[in-house]
Amino acid sequence: MNDLFLRACKRQKVERTPVWMMRQAGRYLPEYRAVRAKSDFLTMCKTPELAAEVTVQPVDIIGVDAAIIFSDILVIPEAMGLHLEMVESKGPKFHNPVRTREDVHSLKIPDPEKSLRYVMQALETTKHALAGRVPLIGFSGSPWTLSAYMIEGSGGKEWKYAKRMMLDEPELMKELLGTLAESVRLYLEAQLAAGADAVQIFDTWGGVLTPDQYKRFSLEYIHQIVSKLHRNGQPVIVFSKGANHSLKEIADIGADVVGLDWTIDIADAKSVIGDKVALQGNLDPSALYSSPESIRREVKSILQKYGKGTGHVFNLGHGIFPDVPVEHAQAFVRAVKEESPQYHS
Repeated sequence: MNDLFLRACKRQKVERTPVWMMRQAGRYLPEYRAVRAKSDFLTMCKTPELAAEVTVQPVDIIGVDAAIIFSDILVIPEAMGLHLEMVESKGPKFHNPVRTREDVHSLKIPDPEKSLRYVMQALETTKHALAGRVPLIGFSGSPWTLSAYMIEGSGGKEWKYAKRMMLDEPELMKELLGTLAESVRLYLEAQLAAGADAVQIFDTWGGVLTPDQYKRFSLEYIHQIVSKLHRNGQPVIVFSKGANHSLKEIADIGADVVGLDWTIDIADAKSVIGDKVALQGNLDPSALYSSPESIRREVKSILQKYGKGTGHVFNLGHGIFPDVPVEHAQAFVRAVKEESPQYHS
């Protein structure tokens, strides 16, 4: 197996820097759009054969060093009892958002082997299809990010309902976050048991909190998950978008890899964190709209700033955009593969 990704996550010696992309199974690929044309998004998530098919596509077409299972972070709230709808061109909508104490108390911690069994089947099917070519990553949203969607009822900018509960009813918020932390832990453990070689926690909305709020209402619950997670050496990646103010604290919670968004210089992140954990990132996703020559220049800059040595997983600073040309995604991966060996001699 190409285990560069797993070795880099563990800060072991590699011949070159491994590379994959968040949202790499997505609409920028014509092959993905062909599958999507026949099924709605949630049906794809819940049909193991379809999820496996689109998970493997970027391995074959783009040449990435890891696959990440095709799913969505909001399958957990749905399994907890919320009615989830994916509204075309608008995003997710919960028809029964969590706004009251009664709403919080009505949530159940799902058994992932029952209500989320389709994700485990997708992992098992994908592992078979990959046939050991590259590692497979499982994932979940963080408790704070999941709660923000659950309380708001949809995506948002102000997150007024979520922040109102956090500020006016902090104990109720913590109760919800604790329930989510346990649900996420069990879900990630089930994914590891189903064949995931690593897992990533996406804290997409961690950056909308103040530094103090972030530590109390987001990082604390990610820490609970990581510290209690039963695993057999499989790496854990924590990606908190916009939380560059707390990189040192994130690196202290026991994860193997800290994901970086594109708004921090990777050399600065490395100087803050040291060699305690591996770093993942952090090309600006918008750079993939530029020419292959410019993409290569940006890749070289990040490699140079990280410098020689192990512990770097190359990725974008967030997910790939759906209208990026396939050739530019390929140019990105090719640039990392061709430019990085000199930093591992």
